[in-house]
Amino acid sequence: MANIAVQRIKREFKEVLKSEETSKNQIKVDLVDENFTELKGEIAGPLTHHMKVRFITKIWHPNISSVTGAICLDILKDQWAAAMTLRTVLLSLQALLAAAEPDDPQDAVVANQYKQNPEMFKQTARLWSHVYAGAPVSSPEYTRKIDKLCAMGFEKNAVIVALSSKSWDVETATELLLSN
Repeated sequence: MANIAVQRIKREFKEVLKSEETSKNQIKVDLVDENFTELKGEIAGPLTHHMKVRFITKIWHPNISSVTGAICLDILKDQWAAAMTLRTVLLSLQALLAAAEPDDPQDAVVANQYKQNPEMFKQTARLWSHVYAGAPVSSPEYTRKIDKLCAMGFEKNAVIVALSSKSWDVETATELLLSN
C-alpha cells in the first residue's frame, strides 16, 4: 500500500481514537498485529478503493451474512466516496445494526425470518449475541434445542446455524445437519 495511504489511515485511526462521538457511541477500532492496513472495529451494535469491511463476530442480521460476515451497505459498495472516513463507516455500520433493511438483504434466510416472524428473529439474534459476542443469556428454550442436537454429536456452530435457519424446528434442523 502506498506510503500516502498508510499515512492517511494512521491519521484517521488517531482521529477515531480521540473522537468523543465514537467514544460516546461505543465504537472502537484497533490494529491487527500492529499493522495499519488491517483494522478490527467493534460497535456496541480510502484511499482510491473502498474499504473492505466485514464482521468477524458471527451475527444474525438481514444485512450481514451469517456465514461470511459480508455486509450489505451501499457506502461499502456503489455509494463509496473517497471522502469516506473510518468514523463515517463505523457510524454507518452502527446505524445499520439499529435499523435493518430486510428488503435489501445480504442474508435472505435471516431477512425472511425478520419479516415473517419478528419475535423469533429477535430471540435468534439475542442467542447469536450470547453465543458469539458474550451478551447475557437469552432463550432457555433455544439453548435446550442446541444442547439436544449437540448431544447427538453435531458441532455447536453447525447446530446453531441449522436451528436458526430452520425456525428452531429440531426435526428439520436435524435433517439439514444430516444432509451436509
